[in-house]
Amino acid sequence: MSLARRLLGTHLLGTRWPRWDERTGAGWLLSRSERGNPATDLPAWTGGNTVRLLPHGDAYFGELARELAATGPGDLVLVAGWRMDADQRLGPHTTDQRLGPHTTVAQALVASARRGALVRGLVWRSHPSWIVGSRAENLQVARRVNRAGGQVLLDHRIRSLGSHHQKFVVVRRPGDPARDVAFVGGLDLARSRNDDLEHGGDPLRRKFAEAYGPTPAWHDVQVAVRGPAVRDVEEVFRERWSDPAPMTWLPWQRLHDALSGLPQRTSPLPAPAPAPPAQGQDRVQLLRTYPRRRADGYPFAPDGEFSVARGFVKAMEQAQHLVYIEDQYLWSAEVGRILDAALRRAPELRILAVCPRYPDQEGLLKVPPSLLGQGLVLRTLSPRVRDRVTLLDLENAAGRPIYVHAKLCVIDDVWACVGSANLNRRSWTHDSELSVAVTDGGDADTADRPGGTFARELRLRLMREHLGRAGGGVDDGDDLADAAQAVRVLQASAAALDSWYDGGRQGPRPPGRLRSRLPERGAAWQRALVRPFYHAAFDPDGRPPGKRLRRRY
Repeated sequence: MSLARRLLGTHLLGTRWPRWDERTGAGWLLSRSERGNPATDLPAWTGGNTVRLLPHGDAYFGELARELAATGPGDLVLVAGWRMDADQRLGPHTTDQRLGPHTTVAQALVASARRGALVRGLVWRSHPSWIVGSRAENLQVARRVNRAGGQVLLDHRIRSLGSHHQKFVVVRRPGDPARDVAFVGGLDLARSRNDDLEHGGDPLRRKFAEAYGPTPAWHDVQVAVRGPAVRDVEEVFRERWSDPAPMTWLPWQRLHDALSGLPQRTSPLPAPAPAPPAQGQDRVQLLRTYPRRRADGYPFAPDGEFSVARGFVKAMEQAQHLVYIEDQYLWSAEVGRILDAALRRAPELRILAVCPRYPDQEGLLKVPPSLLGQGLVLRTLSPRVRDRVTLLDLENAAGRPIYVHAKLCVIDDVWACVGSANLNRRSWTHDSELSVAVTDGGDADTADRPGGTFARELRLRLMREHLGRAGGGVDDGDDLADAAQAVRVLQASAAALDSWYDGGRQGPRPPGRLRSRLPERGAAWQRALVRPFYHAAFDPDGRPPGKRLRRRY
């Protein structure tokens, strides 16, 4: 019996989950009823896709630039983001003659619209810049694209202190649907994101904590989805686009948008084309977060949708050997309780998480709550399982910390999830989020994916990068195949680098980028003082009261 089948048919929160289905392999994925949102038109999951990892901004931006440069009359370009910077370069990795090496985000979208593509965008309206905002930057992109014939709107149809955090782009070509693609992940089309494998940082930086240096190194991932699931990602955009609620309820903001020349309502989209043809063996499920909106619910999620949380909880209930996490904000006591329950249930299970060493922002209102959040998961774990959890952070060859912005999880090399949602309550309940869960539908090794399943390939590729083996092939990951051995290899690499620093940096620097991560705890009275502000502003809860009381999603 395969590993995946052995892990299914378990109990979660008193509910019997479907057993492994020989034909579909759907046991790792939420069923239609388990999504908890009957209003959406999204399928439970979609097969026949190819999902490909695009690590770091240079890989994603370069491929996105080429896709945009190839759009023409009748094509559809749909963009959703938290932040967009008009001057962010999509090169110098772009070599297409129609798109120069220094083409910016705004130039690429404007050029696509002028060639006759239908360019539509939803970008978060944002809080003021002094909070953590990007209103002026998002407005600049919207105005430039709109003048070229596209339509980009600043969208705040969210809870008052929430944000639209989804980050995806869909390119559809009615004349050649086999080339349709959707990009989903943690990367905004914004400053600081265009880093590469060496992690020297993006010269176009944004305001950042000084600990990360003048050009902060940025670790992130996006995935390119090709196949029928592209239509599913398109539907996520269409549902938000057709929401009849005003872009903002605040009259002074609506007046500002009107004076800025921004449309107040969305224009109709053309009827959706049929789903692209199948071209792979990956099963894709879209996991989303939408809060319960107070004034009026989303038409497609009247009570909210929390399938990001539900999908993670279900997959964790089936974990047996290794959970590999990279996350910007592994900051939630609720997540800690889920990890603790999994570790108690499965005695051989190990959890390895890669997170940032320092918060990305400075200031009295930002650093203390961040430090409280960083330690919540460890404080939630029971002492008898804590030794099976390893927390690491990253630094580049120059010794500068790398900011980990990725939001991904791989469980037992069977289930992988990549997207915009962090492992915290805000991403699970309060902001809009979109993640892609992937399971494999074919043999473990294929000609186009010699590393095996997407989940296994994702884990090995990232582990090899962090160990300084990024140039090697699949075979050099033999010592990473076994879960316990992989954890020991990464722990040893971090310990070697820690010892090198403790010994005064004598001799050659050990290979790898991993450092042991010990979050600052602070005094109990300090944590108590900052906790109310942390839960109100940093990690709020967007669930209906009944779900909050029952701790359900």
